[in-house]
Amino acid sequence: MSKARTTLLHNMPAMLSASFLVLLAAFAILGPSAYDVQSLGNGLQNPSRNHLLGTDTLGRDLLARVTYGSRISLTVGVVSTLISVVIGVLYGAIAGYAGKNIDDVMMRAVDVLYSLPDIILVVILMALFDRSLLLLFVALGAVSWLTMARIVRGQVLSLKHEPFVEAARALGASHSAILFRHIIPNTMGPVLAYATLTVPTVILDEAFLSFIGLGVQPPTPSWGVLAAEGAQAIAVHPILLIAPTAVMALTLFSLSFLGEGLREAFDVDAR
Repeated sequence: MSKARTTLLHNMPAMLSASFLVLLAAFAILGPSAYDVQSLGNGLQNPSRNHLLGTDTLGRDLLARVTYGSRISLTVGVVSTLISVVIGVLYGAIAGYAGKNIDDVMMRAVDVLYSLPDIILVVILMALFDRSLLLLFVALGAVSWLTMARIVRGQVLSLKHEPFVEAARALGASHSAILFRHIIPNTMGPVLAYATLTVPTVILDEAFLSFIGLGVQPPTPSWGVLAAEGAQAIAVHPILLIAPTAVMALTLFSLSFLGEGLREAFDVDAR
């Protein structure tokens, strides 16, 4: 673990990305959040002292909307990823530990689900049921766990015959105790690295769903909602599209660099 930490701290892109994400999260929580205050006489204003990014078509402060939209999009990304991690870790751990027959059945089910487009499943769920943030969390998390399950299964297969597991088994530990106290904690390095890489995928899915009207519903802003609004006014006020998409792009790049840094760090530790 110390070698992994040292490797990560010396990875400049990963550390810069982590710093940016911390600042973005702090600004999303502490920044202006009066996103729905309208002033119809001040619509489509250019950036000024009172409105640092200008205003939208209804006179709402664009900085406040981007700030609140960052809060919504980051929350969707993190919560949905946590749901996918819980499902994927449990499923993959059970498949890898249970033995060949159960493993074959469970992983064939994963292969079948892999053949279905993730975003289509989410679109179907959002179209069939009442659209809400809770459903969005569950829908995105429920389709993002497949790769996590494969990663954890591979880790469990390599760990379940290690000496410390055999020692726990010889001392009479139950299967659940061996799995949850000894094996799963030792898979957390790769799980953390891949979870960091899952967040940007989920954020992109949320942005796409909100852009087509199936995700976060106006007037609540998210990056997808703001991009959809900006696309309608791009000819007359392009900053409405540039501001949210620039923040989203920087966030996705940062998450990708941080995820790659974590993956490389834990690969070095394993070697």
